[in-house]
Amino acid sequence: MKRLIFVTGSPSIGKTSVLLRSVNGLKNRGYEIGGMISCDVREGGVRVGFEIMDFSTGQRGWLAHINQPTGPKISKYRVNLTDLEAIGVSSILDAIRNADIIIVDEIGPMELFSSAFRDVVVQAVESDKPVLGTVHFGLRDPLVNNIKNREDAEIFEVTYENRETLHNLIIDKVVQSLQKLS
Repeated sequence: MKRLIFVTGSPSIGKTSVLLRSVNGLKNRGYEIGGMISCDVREGGVRVGFEIMDFSTGQRGWLAHINQPTGPKISKYRVNLTDLEAIGVSSILDAIRNADIIIVDEIGPMELFSSAFRDVVVQAVESDKPVLGTVHFGLRDPLVNNIKNREDAEIFEVTYENRETLHNLIIDKVVQSLQKLS
């Protein structure tokens, strides 16, 4: 039984959309869901950064922004480690304690600059709860490799062909996992 379900795919293919459809379907079935969601922010059609949100509380912050004055740099963005840890990491910790299902969107190069983020992802994966998440396409990192190599993990690639229906498969797998746990 797969308890760790991750999606990956090329940039802007719809990974977060598939994740959110899955989460909404599970929420409609009465499951408590917590964790972190990220999305890009555009101004005038141009991406200026990435926002993170605590799924349970709705609290928002910046993961990275073109005008972020400090922090590790990736491309034209600087990572906001303060918001990542105060909002992202704390939302995942709260989900480990209080939710039925943990969401982590996304495990990517920006997030992996934070050792606290790495640690909380390990805690989520090692918990007995289902974890739904997204993984940056083609990311090579020991944490991601460890997740991929676990027997209780499954990673789906989001494509143009499956992105409208993949959430149904994910919902079924998570419900099966939860039924096995109870």
